[in-house]
Amino acid sequence: MLESVVAYLQQAEPSSVYAVLFLSAYFENVIPPIPGDVPVALAGYLLTFSHITVSAALFWSTFGSVAGFMTVFLLSRFLGLKLYAAGESEVRHKFARSIHKLFPPSEMEAVRQKFSGHGYMAVLVNRFLFGSRAVICIVAGMLHLKIPLVLAASFVSSLLWNILLLSTGYLLGSNWDKIGQYAVLYTAPFTILFTGFIIWKVVAYLKKRKQQADGA
Repeated sequence: MLESVVAYLQQAEPSSVYAVLFLSAYFENVIPPIPGDVPVALAGYLLTFSHITVSAALFWSTFGSVAGFMTVFLLSRFLGLKLYAAGESEVRHKFARSIHKLFPPSEMEAVRQKFSGHGYMAVLVNRFLFGSRAVICIVAGMLHLKIPLVLAASFVSSLLWNILLLSTGYLLGSNWDKIGQYAVLYTAPFTILFTGFIIWKVVAYLKKRKQQADGA
């Protein structure tokens, strides 16, 4: 299927290329297996002989990325509000009980304040983290992060990442399909460090909470 899309885009009108850029970037966040980065890298290659422009390719790919991220974020935020609504939660399933056990509703505001700064940072760098974009959308929503700040961070992250993809696709030329190898090179070390830091902060918080509970 991917080969067919590539062959089509190489001969398609600019408007069709922009539509594919938007849709692939959007659904990459909603349906993670969709390779949203590949069409952007291809667009970078197409700049050498197609009528598409850098500004339009950057706009539609970034617009799609931000729209997809915010869709999942807002859905998660809505679900999070139900999970942590006062009184009995309307959401009754095993996942909800597990979340409540890990982060009790009575402590959710303290958790949000503790990790909100890290949440905004995660959104800001999410495009540069390997295989974690969908997870960050959901976690940011569960933490009830502020919508304008998430929107701004998501925009900056998507804009910088798509500039990198377009530039790499253009520089690689006919070897643009090697973008996957370069993406791993860009993101893997940073992802390991960032994930390790977040895990350390969560474990430290849970340990401190347990010590406080035992001392009470």
